Amino acid sequence: MSVIQALQLKPPAEFFHVERITKTLPERPPHRPHRIIAVMPAYNAERTLASTLADMPPGCVDEIILVDDGSQDRTVELAREMGLTVLVHPHNRGYGGNQKTCYREALARGADIVVMIHPDYQYDSRVVPHAVGFIEMGICDVVLGNRIRSRQEALAGGMPLYKYISNRFLTGVENFALGQNLGDFHSGFRVYRRAVLERIPFEKNSDDFVFDTQFLVQAVRFGFRLGDIPVPVRYFDEASTINFRRSLKYGFCTLGMVGQYWLDRLGICRCPLFVPK
Repeated sequence: MSVIQALQLKPPAEFFHVERITKTLPERPPHRPHRIIAVMPAYNAERTLASTLADMPPGCVDEIILVDDGSQDRTVELAREMGLTVLVHPHNRGYGGNQKTCYREALARGADIVVMIHPDYQYDSRVVPHAVGFIEMGICDVVLGNRIRSRQEALAGGMPLYKYISNRFLTGVENFALGQNLGDFHSGFRVYRRAVLERIPFEKNSDDFVFDTQFLVQAVRFGFRLGDIPVPVRYFDEASTINFRRSLKYGFCTLGMVGQYWLDRLGICRCPLFVPK
């Protein structure tokens, strides 16, 4: 299995002509040194699955795994007809529980890079190869899709105002407390280097939506490099989201996780979520 090395900045002293850059190479299948697997945590995604897949550039991944979390529609049937690798939870295990199955299966199938994207057509899947590129070049270990390039763009895309305000507040707190500079700590589009999933004890995390926050705080605690890229986002009836009450609970859990990070870092109270595999 290929190992992705960290970026080494060694300026080349080689002389070459500009045509080496501008000249179009003959058409040939590119050699990909890493195995890239996309995982899709799905729940009632029958109406949006095909659209999400259609936007993914040809050849950008080697395999797509869909984990169905007890859908009541034809998500499983449709995914199998389209040739995806499909795993089914007989009962709903929650968003975090779904991701745990996604990552276990991706690792078992030899993924060097794992792309997590929702099959609800909320995130623009055209950016997949660009996000993967930051991992392959050794610049980042984790890449997030930033939904909020600007306030106007986010609200025009349908993001509810209360969600925008809470996102800005929580992301600001997390950036300050964790020493990061991300545009959106709560994105559902993520790319991970294999070593991240092998080291972080994600099985201990919540089965609910706070799984995402826990994972990123763990990544910071273990010293992984986080980055992001802008990704267009769409909000509509079929796109998955959580209501105001659950958003409020999620916000308090996020702040609590940041507090646990500092208690563990200062050695005041050790947290099992920060014990690596």
